[in-house]
Order: sequence, then structure tokens, then C-alpha cells
Amino acid sequence: MNSTTTRRDFFNWGVSGLGATALASLLHRETPCASASEVSVQPKAKRAIHICLVGGLSHVDSFDPKPALTKMHGKSLQTDEQVDLFFGQMGLLRRQDWEFKPRGESGLLISEMFPHIAELADDLTILRSMESKSANHTPALFLANSGFEFNGFPSMGSWISYGMGMENETLPAYVVLNDERGAPNTGASTWSSSFLPSNHQGVVLRGGDQPVRDLFPAQDLSTADTATRDFIDAVNRAHADRNPQDAALMARVKAYELAAKMQTSIPAVSRFSDESLTTQQAYGIHEKQTADMGRRCLLGRRLLEQGVRFVQLFSGGPIAGSPRASWDAHENVKENHTVEAGRIDKPIAALLRDLKQRGMLDDTLVLFTTEFGRTPFAQSAANQVGPGRDHNRYGFSCWMAGAGLKPGIAVGSTDELGWKAVERPIPWHDFHATVLHLFGIDHEKLTFYHNGIQRRLTNVHGDVVREVLA
Repeated sequence: MNSTTTRRDFFNWGVSGLGATALASLLHRETPCASASEVSVQPKAKRAIHICLVGGLSHVDSFDPKPALTKMHGKSLQTDEQVDLFFGQMGLLRRQDWEFKPRGESGLLISEMFPHIAELADDLTILRSMESKSANHTPALFLANSGFEFNGFPSMGSWISYGMGMENETLPAYVVLNDERGAPNTGASTWSSSFLPSNHQGVVLRGGDQPVRDLFPAQDLSTADTATRDFIDAVNRAHADRNPQDAALMARVKAYELAAKMQTSIPAVSRFSDESLTTQQAYGIHEKQTADMGRRCLLGRRLLEQGVRFVQLFSGGPIAGSPRASWDAHENVKENHTVEAGRIDKPIAALLRDLKQRGMLDDTLVLFTTEFGRTPFAQSAANQVGPGRDHNRYGFSCWMAGAGLKPGIAVGSTDELGWKAVERPIPWHDFHATVLHLFGIDHEKLTFYHNGIQRRLTNVHGDVVREVLA
């Protein structure tokens, strides 16, 4: 056996599927994560599940009621400034397409777009004054997930994995569950660990018999094959004993050990046979419209139960196409959002109820985000009220629920038309600082030295949104 492993050999092996994931997770125990100095307060959250809407949810039709829009429907927005739009069409003001109603004891106003989620208003903390730096999908989605408008920076899930470490050595710390219609256009860069150690990258799980690519061999192993593998393992270990500095060899041995563990842990956690029919029906996994998100929400809860630190669910696939497979409602908000909300409303409400019923919501953070909102005016000719809305980076809504939050409230506000954040604007850096704070981490101290700079999720910005804290 060759006693040396070249850098090229190592990286060729590392990119070939499960090996990279397995090695990364195993080496996690040897990778320094956040030290005690980064912990600013007693952590409220132990884990998080992030529902990321791709394409841009219309806040004025969902979580940000604007009666003035109804009164001014068909009139022009009076402004002298150059508006940052994606398609550059600024039509007349357009009223909302869904009715808003006060919900629960809190009286939070939420529209009929999300009837199931609205029933849980008393558990939600709505952020009505989010703002972004970009009105373009790709940079806006990067910004929402990594704090930067371009790729090459670790995602929020990777930073949380790096800061908190892993609880279960047979599962990844950060798992990604994509929409069945495809991943977002930003692809794997969206859940990248970038310059952080690679064990903190998101690991994509899929449906079907192969939830992880290359998890199982192409053919069943015979007894002879198993014996051969045992013999090779013994030879490798003997070689490692003679060459204790050959870290690459031991890493490979450990990688296969973890692969064996994942062959048991992944199928076990992805099987729903031990879930009651009532639970399965609540998530809507047997209904065509909700089956995809229902399965992913239920799997997300099961992964969190088994110690996965951060689970990310995408609602919406690639931008564009006809019909669109995302929330990018340029042509018709009513048609687009009816379809997209119908896919996720019931499963997300079931997830919240399930977490609460199991006592997990007290230390689980639920995040519901979109890269930007949509304009209060139509995307049409200047003298028309078209059925679609363009991108709006100036003000939009997201919500949070669970660990350490003040429930049943809305923080911040946009102007009377829902165009710009005016009260307590919340840029993504503030959002990220708040999430880290709920995990007990000081966002200014959780850093990683890269290319001469102590990098962090919030770059050189960020203030905790203390108005949301319990």
C-alpha cells in the first residue's frame, strides 16, 4: 500500500459523494467551534428550522395589512426618487387580494392567504420592517442566508453549526430539504460553509430510497464482500499503526465508519411508519397539494428530535418558468400566491402545533423568511392596475416563533402603503444578530480568520432586535 497520499488524491476522494460529508462530520470533534467567550447570554434555542420562501412573498397581501391601499387603489404613487425595481414597470397602486382579519387573543392581523398559520398567530413574532440591499433574486437570497450579496460566504446554518457544534454523531449538524421542483437558482452556495470547516456545510437530503447520494452501494454486499472489507480495514489499521502521522488514511477509515452509521440513522429518521395516521394527516403528507412540504416539515421535526442543529426547508424552486415554481408573482399575485401558499400553509401550521405539543417549541427556533417583498403598486404600464407586483427591497415581512421570543406581536412597520420600512427598520444583519443571540452567541465574537480578516455572519454591522425578546 502506498504510504503517502497526495493533496490531489485527497481532494479527488473528498468530492466524490458521501466520503466528503462523512469525513467532515467525523472531523467535527477535532474542529474548534465557538468558545465560551462567544456565549453572551444563556441560550434559549438549541436548534432551528428555517422555512425559506424563494421568489419574494407579497407582505401587503399576507402579514402587513394596509387599509390605505384599498382607499388609494388605482392612483399613482407620488415620489420623485428613482425606484429600484427588477422589471422597471411602475403601475398604479393595487389593493390587497386577500382579506385581513384579527387573529387569536393577540389580535394580530393576518390575511386569508395563510388560514392555517393564522390560527397560530399567538405563537408568532412578526417582523414587518425587514429591508434588503438588493431587488435581484440571487444577491438578495445570498444576503438573506449569508449576510453578503454574493457567494463565497458561509450560510447562517453553517455559522450556527460552527458556533454550537453537533449533538448527534450519526447525523449532520445542518440539513437542507429542497422543494421537489428543484433547488433555488443560487444552488449549493446557499447552504455553503465556504471558508468555515467543511463539516459545517448543509447536507442535502432527498426523498425516496436514497435520501443521501451514494449512501448505499450500487449492489448488495455478499458475505465475501463483507469479509474483504473487514480484511482491508485490518490492513489499513495496521498500516496506520506503523504510520501514525498519516492523517488522511485515518480520516478515510473514520469516514467509512460514519457512512456505516448513516446507513442506519438516515433511513430510520426518514421513515414515517412510526408516526400516527393523525400526525401524518395533520401535515398533509397524503394530499397532492401539501405532500411535498408536509413530508419535509415532518422529516424536519424528526431530524431536530435526533439532534440535528439546523434544518432548512425551501419553498419554491428555480426562478422563472411557466407556470412559475416560486413566489415570484410578476404576472399575477392572486394566482401565484394561492398555489404557493396552498402548498405550505397546512404543513407549517402542523409543524408549529407538533413542536408545541411535544414541548420542543420552547427551545426550537422557527424562522419564516423571504428574500424581499413585493411592491404596493402593480407591475404594469404607468396608467394601469395590473394583477402582478414587482420586487420590493425597501420593506417586507418575515416571522419567527419559539425559543426566547415574545409571541403574538408585530415589530416595526412600513409606511401606510407598505412600500418602505419606517419604524424600526430590520436589515438582514440585525435579523442574523438576533438569531445568534437566541442561540446565546454574541454575533460580534463568533468569527473565523480568513484572508487576513476576522469574518463573521454580520460582517461589520448588526444590532439585536431586542423588541422581539421575551
